[in-house]
Amino acid sequence: MDAEEKAVQVLHGRVKWFDPVKGFGFILSEETGADVLLHANVLRNFGQSTVADGAEIAVSVQETPRGVQAVEVLSITPPEGAAFVLAGEGNTFSTEEIAACPLEAARVKWFDKAKGFGFANVFGRAEDVFVHIEVLRMSGFADLAAGEAICLRIIEGKRGRMAAQVLAWDSAVKALK
Repeated sequence: MDAEEKAVQVLHGRVKWFDPVKGFGFILSEETGADVLLHANVLRNFGQSTVADGAEIAVSVQETPRGVQAVEVLSITPPEGAAFVLAGEGNTFSTEEIAACPLEAARVKWFDKAKGFGFANVFGRAEDVFVHIEVLRMSGFADLAAGEAICLRIIEGKRGRMAAQVLAWDSAVKALK
């Protein structure tokens, strides 16, 4: 094993916290029990601008003079939750039911984390799609930025189309290949 192979290793863990305003957060490593720095640029290279606290994550890391830092995100699994109720709908959807919905390419119109919701526009369709903060959290996100390209799994709600899952554009494109 040469020096470069020793320098980069894969670790698995959970997101301890991530603050997009500060531009970084920390992962608690399952292998070492130590904190691993996750910089916003590394997360953006994976195709996401945020990640939810508690999400499972696999990263390539390197030891630096300031400690262990993630250099590449390999995968993100949203926080656990087999089923959830979509806001105001009264229906419970399993992860299998949501996964059966087709992926639809969309762009975030606006999202207000303080209000807990926002809207996205699916390419080629006129109506807005409601995006609730709980769906974001269950999808492994903490926030969305206006104009951000995403993919959605959508259900028909009492008041129109609602996101049931949000995927980063890059990871959704990889999943479709």
